[in-house]
Amino acid sequence: MTTERRGFATRAIHDGQEPEALTGAVVVPIYATSTYQQDELGKPRLGYEYSRVSNPTRDRLETNLASLEGGLAARVFASGMAAVTAFCQMMKAGDHVVAGDNLYGGTPRFFNQVMAKFGVTFTYVDTKNAENVAAAMRGNTRYVFLETPTNPLMQLTDIAEVSAVAHEKGAEVIVDNTFMSPYFQRPLELGADMVLHSTTKFLNGHSDGLGGVIVCSTMEQAADLAFIQKASGAILSPFESWLILRGIKTLAVRMKQHDVNGRVVAGFLQKHPRVEKVIYPGLAEHPQHELAKRQMRGFGSMITMDTGSLENAKRMLKQVKLCVLGESLGGVETLISHPATMTHAALGEEGRAKIGLTDGMVRVSVGIEDVDDILADLEQALAVI
Repeated sequence: MTTERRGFATRAIHDGQEPEALTGAVVVPIYATSTYQQDELGKPRLGYEYSRVSNPTRDRLETNLASLEGGLAARVFASGMAAVTAFCQMMKAGDHVVAGDNLYGGTPRFFNQVMAKFGVTFTYVDTKNAENVAAAMRGNTRYVFLETPTNPLMQLTDIAEVSAVAHEKGAEVIVDNTFMSPYFQRPLELGADMVLHSTTKFLNGHSDGLGGVIVCSTMEQAADLAFIQKASGAILSPFESWLILRGIKTLAVRMKQHDVNGRVVAGFLQKHPRVEKVIYPGLAEHPQHELAKRQMRGFGSMITMDTGSLENAKRMLKQVKLCVLGESLGGVETLISHPATMTHAALGEEGRAKIGLTDGMVRVSVGIEDVDDILADLEQALAVI
């Protein structure tokens, strides 16, 4: 892993984002090209042959993300799920994965409905307790897949503890760090082997581009994923790479304000008479609040509240005006969603009940607007319950 010599905000703005050599352009150029002129047969300039294999804009983004997570290398893909797919393509028939039982709905959907066809097996456990992970390990367990905090129940996993358990059994750990971003949590420093993000979310921060990344702790992982990029082709375009580079320049200041607003909104919802329950790691009442303080550098802006019923949730969500009702999270605007019918619909009623996801739950990705305006919108929306 790289040794940090400069602060996070400095690296976000400068690492991989150095001025362009030819003209001195301060902003990384968009290399909108599919191919490159070769000086002679077998001698491509700077190793660039074809943009599915490598592209200067994409290379800059990968350098930047590796720096922010403290990894040796990073590989970016066309979406967060494309990054999950690339992770799965590192496996072979007969491999086994221990995964959290409360992941983003699209992840187990891909595991169960796609990868299971190819002979890869998955065991889902409550990873809040490392003993559950240890009990689920088999001789053919290759990876432990974590998401912390989880979506949308905001449950935490002790990354260091679970990593120690996995390594003892010869398995590697990959952590979906989308909710926290590397500003608030860096899993590699806690013992994980790889980190995954949907760059669509906080890293981009402006709700205008899809992407995914896996940050590696070894060059073997990086080489495997580079081959997968080349062989499968689910790479991130130069323009989308540029959008994420643009977004990352303000990552530090955005995350600070997300955290400030998130704490205020969580406190407001906690006291609101029409909200039955608030789940936010920054609240002292959260059962893993102490772990959150130890493992994370802030609590972020992701909050889940229970309105009590599907009908209450519908009434509230129909009433919001400033908050944007829609899928996704991590944008500068406050985004609000209904997990049971949106992100986790694929789990089915039984699957949602098993993990404690109720029909009345509403997930809020608190933006960086003036917090009083966010509170006013939530107040008038909750008033219809």
